[in-house]
Amino acid sequence: MRLIPLVALLLAMAACLGACGARSVRAAPHGPRSPFLIVLGIAQDGGVPQAGSHTHPGWRDPSRRRMVSCLGLVDPATGRRWLLDATPDLPEQLARLYEACPLGAAKAPDGIFLTHAHIGHYTGLMFLGHEAIGGSGVTVYAAPRMKSFLEANGPWDQLVRYRNIEIEEMTPGRAVQLTECLRVTPFLVPHRQEYSEVVAFRIEGPARSALFIPDIDSWNDLDAMGVRIEDLIASVDVAYLDGTFFGEGEIPGRDMRTIPHPLITTSLARFAALPATERGKVRFIHLNHTNPALDPESSAGRQVRSTGMGLACEGSVFSLGRDTEGSPPN
Repeated sequence: MRLIPLVALLLAMAACLGACGARSVRAAPHGPRSPFLIVLGIAQDGGVPQAGSHTHPGWRDPSRRRMVSCLGLVDPATGRRWLLDATPDLPEQLARLYEACPLGAAKAPDGIFLTHAHIGHYTGLMFLGHEAIGGSGVTVYAAPRMKSFLEANGPWDQLVRYRNIEIEEMTPGRAVQLTECLRVTPFLVPHRQEYSEVVAFRIEGPARSALFIPDIDSWNDLDAMGVRIEDLIASVDVAYLDGTFFGEGEIPGRDMRTIPHPLITTSLARFAALPATERGKVRFIHLNHTNPALDPESSAGRQVRSTGMGLACEGSVFSLGRDTEGSPPN
């Protein structure tokens, strides 16, 4: 299945969707009853523009800014909302999550699923603390080492002591059942593990499913774990995959082997032999501020689209039910 275009969604479903690249999401008056995912950020941990990149046009043009990689998960039937990763952009991402489908009060999310302990993926937890939201028992789903890291290190341990958060340990390979027809399953992926293991997520709804792998060293390293990315793609309806860097030499003066990620060009070549329906599921996410594909109209962006694959777009929505269907908003 494919991502949902705004026009089709509003006319056919009056569902909640934001325009590609917009800085806010405008909700329709009546949303779908099925759970859905919303892309709340597409950038690498440092965001776009990144600290120190003083000449980046995003400092002067807000439309060129992108938030850190994050998905929101919404169950409109109950008004419950979850985040996949807690980024430094959490305040605005929470606002967008609520605006996408404003049902009930939502000072804090109902839960947050963490992939790992790199700065763009968990430091947003600070906004649940005493100085900001002052959360009360917000469920944080974390794998064993990630849970231990939060409990043993400040300032995160204060969130636990003050009961701003309640950490629920996830077991890789075991699904977390959120509702009768909505579950999230973590699974281990190879990536730098300085402070925690690294997991990715399979999200399953009543009719559709999605894959979220924002960080991984390489597809070959995943092969070595006995898991093929092609099989994972085949098992879902949309796949948000690590697209941190587009190609070699993207960061002058640095050996990119010390920052392992599958290059988009490598992924395009590897997935080229897949059927068009499989390639059409791929959405690259977690793009570094140097990645030329951040501009979908660049030659890099056009190269991605020419293969039938796509780029994750802030504000785009993917239904996990049977209520919507359409073309990706690329």
